Amino acid sequence: METGVIPVDDLDGPFDLQSTVESGQSYLWSRLDGKMYTTDDAHGGQAWYETVVPPLDGVSDEQAVVRVRQVDDRIEWESTTDAVPILTHLLRLDDDLTEITADAPDEPLFDRAFEQYRGMRLVRDPPFACLVSFICSAQMRVSRIHGMQQRLAAEYGESVEFDGRTYQAFPTPEALAARTEAELRDLSLGYRAPYVQRTAEMVAGGEADPADAVGREYEAAREYLTQFVGVGDKVADCVLLFSLGYLEAIPLDTWIRTAIEEYYPDCEQGTYAETSRAIRERFGGEYAGYVQTYVFHYLRNGGE
Repeated sequence: METGVIPVDDLDGPFDLQSTVESGQSYLWSRLDGKMYTTDDAHGGQAWYETVVPPLDGVSDEQAVVRVRQVDDRIEWESTTDAVPILTHLLRLDDDLTEITADAPDEPLFDRAFEQYRGMRLVRDPPFACLVSFICSAQMRVSRIHGMQQRLAAEYGESVEFDGRTYQAFPTPEALAARTEAELRDLSLGYRAPYVQRTAEMVAGGEADPADAVGREYEAAREYLTQFVGVGDKVADCVLLFSLGYLEAIPLDTWIRTAIEEYYPDCEQGTYAETSRAIRERFGGEYAGYVQTYVFHYLRNGGE
């Protein structure tokens, strides 16, 4: 086992682990105490979180088990390998959060959200797992989405031994492509089961890969992702924002549409594409997805 500490003071801006991994961005982490997504208003906790991370291009060549917690201004980690580059990638510890929030438009709603969840960062999840997670997200509470991903890992993921325990990695595209719709329905995926199975087939067979969206202009990248079965504009925006580094992406979910209706009605343009452009500009353009995530977490937890 390797262990280490990342001082929060070494980062550009604040950091809050709990709000980062329990704010509806990622469903690939679990809490060691079993209480993942049992608290809606997630921030400021000191629980251990754990995940199995696949090889990441330009970051790590090997699969790794990573455990992490935050105690005050210390990010403590345990892993099968040096976890600093992995955590830096997954939790966007390399972002200048001070600059990002300072550059946001001067809006009282944004200021309240930034203050409530100070230090929340976006995540950078592995693309295939992120894609499957958000295919499963339609009309679901975050706790149920998380449960689906954990069942998929438990049933079809590779077993990894670490520190006397057995962990389950998220299934590969090949593993999910080999499943039947009925098998996936048995894991409570419901009508999403054929979407997950067919999308896994597309990736496993080389027909398409979510990572291939990277490098395209933002709206072209969103269009590319909609070729996957069960992926519309909103799910595509989630993958762009929470995996592929398109920080301008704003998924137009229920909470953001509520914000548009109550605070920014002039941004409602009738279509997803036009409304997306309008609210993206209102939320600051380049880092609009950061602002969106704060507003989403704030409003979802009764901030207004």
